[in-house]
Amino acid sequence: MSDVKAIIGLGNPGTEYDATRHNAGAWVVEALARDSLTPLRAERKFLGQYAKVRYAGHDVHLLVPSTYMNRSGKAVAALCQFFKLTPDELLIAHDELDIAPGTARYKHGGGHGGHNGLRDTVSALGNDKSFHRLRIGIGHPGSAKQVVNYVLGRPGKAERAAIDAAIDECLRTLPDVLDGNWAGAMNRLHSFNA
Repeated sequence: MSDVKAIIGLGNPGTEYDATRHNAGAWVVEALARDSLTPLRAERKFLGQYAKVRYAGHDVHLLVPSTYMNRSGKAVAALCQFFKLTPDELLIAHDELDIAPGTARYKHGGGHGGHNGLRDTVSALGNDKSFHRLRIGIGHPGSAKQVVNYVLGRPGKAERAAIDAAIDECLRTLPDVLDGNWAGAMNRLHSFNA
């Protein structure tokens, strides 16, 4: 298993989407950039907000695509091509309906699970699904008919606090991830519940 060299946070661009559940992945990368005291800056060649940070002794590329969620793969592929990164060197943070707010999970590989950002990323990477995922729980509205409005809606105050607490815990596990200690990172993160 390769070392993680880039962390990409999926979301939709624009102020109307910044605080929506679908941007939970972007919130992770934004929090990591703040924690690293390195601002994300618009980078046209990567179609997004980019920074290179030194975190827990590792150089890490951070990216929040400025494309809409269903076109995230273009930005991911551009970053990979420029830095010659392989999919298994990526950690992609995204919102996850099947996990409750206040929890998060790491996952290696797998399908897109209906997530349009992951679907486009898999396609843009030549159907290579070997990238790592950081699944940020946002909960499910209970009905498939409500999913679009739900993910594009803003969480309530308590729900957002729980999501933020899970993101904080994610940041505490990243040193293990970057050191290749996936078991340690998973044990800690998967037992956390805000």
